Amino acid sequence: MNLLIKQVHVIDPQNKVDGVFDVLIKKRLVAELKKEVNSDGVEVLDGNGKYLFPGLVDMHVHFREPGYEQKETILSGSKAALAGGFVAVVTMPNTDPPCDHQSVIDNIIRKANEVPFYIFPCGTLTKERAGKELSEMADLKRAGAWAVSDDGAWVSDSLLMRRAMEYASMLGLLVMTHAEDKRLASGGVMNEGIMSTRLGLKGIPNASEAVAVSRDILLAQLTGAPLHLTHISTKESVDLIRLAKADQLPVTADVTPHHLALTDEALEHYDTNFKMMPPLRTEADRQAVLEGLGDGTIDAIATDHAPHTEEEKMAEFPEAPVGVVGVETALGVALTHLYHTKVLSLKDVVIKMSTRPAEILKLPKQFGQIKVGAEANLTLVDVNQEWIVKKEEFVSKSKNSCFIGMKLKGKAVATICRGQLWQKQS
Repeated sequence: MNLLIKQVHVIDPQNKVDGVFDVLIKKRLVAELKKEVNSDGVEVLDGNGKYLFPGLVDMHVHFREPGYEQKETILSGSKAALAGGFVAVVTMPNTDPPCDHQSVIDNIIRKANEVPFYIFPCGTLTKERAGKELSEMADLKRAGAWAVSDDGAWVSDSLLMRRAMEYASMLGLLVMTHAEDKRLASGGVMNEGIMSTRLGLKGIPNASEAVAVSRDILLAQLTGAPLHLTHISTKESVDLIRLAKADQLPVTADVTPHHLALTDEALEHYDTNFKMMPPLRTEADRQAVLEGLGDGTIDAIATDHAPHTEEEKMAEFPEAPVGVVGVETALGVALTHLYHTKVLSLKDVVIKMSTRPAEILKLPKQFGQIKVGAEANLTLVDVNQEWIVKKEEFVSKSKNSCFIGMKLKGKAVATICRGQLWQKQS
């Protein structure tokens, strides 16, 4: 399709663009970016009062296929991501079968291409995510894996993790780790503290994350392998990552929108939509994460989009599965709780949700920037649109959001992926 976006405020930190332009898209490519573009025979989109970002990139989602299609599929997850302004995601490997074989990777990429949407699959670090034997990472890389992780199954064997990081680094695969010492977490279901005592629920101490973060940072120092720490939630972890960066170690990190906006006090009604891993922490932890995001200690915002059926989430709190959906609300939460509160500038929001994720993942040039001659992957945003999060309006197959009923300010109004315009039908 050919599309002309008129008088839109373009923000592209990578190329130091921040101003009002016309943007012409022809044959899937960004053809022109000028103060004024005249072009006949193209669809025109009015961008007045709106912003155009490089397409958002989510470094951590669960699209559940194969194995759990009742929760989400590649098709439904991709459409939900497009509705939220994302043009690309990294899918986690805890599927059934897990992404420890090239055929699983092939299938995920093929189905994403049909949408069309960009998925950069994450393969497993170990076979079956069992933490016993390294996966065939070379085969996974050839099939299209972009990173490796055992995600919720932290590799507790330090020697095995060292070998995994060395092997992945040789192949140019990013190692992503869900830092959680399972022994310290010890079956907890929420943050350990005053709220867990009040609610009579078993808690998970901050140390369960910080100990794992510390171990993985030390292995990054030992091996020189790039390490990405995902969904950081504690003050101790932020401090450790800050020290690692001061030592110029190859360590990056992300945080979820829910850890930026909420604390464990949200669990007072035992609502399982607030049960996630890592758990919501204290206000002191939330402030530390905000500070880390602001000073560059934390590089990116990633959703950890984790769909579950309503029936599963209706279980008693200790038995309910962990996780919340996030791709459709992430930008709204970031704009509401970061931009409109002056924690981050709009430029910084773009960096955290597009530019840095693309850099960390070493994605092609059509991501993380708006480049003439490159494929158009863009997000059109109304930063002042106010809306209420309603579960019946989710595109995702699952509705387990911790933001249902909340008023947000700022929303993606259109997404252009692979040069094609996608707008959610109201």
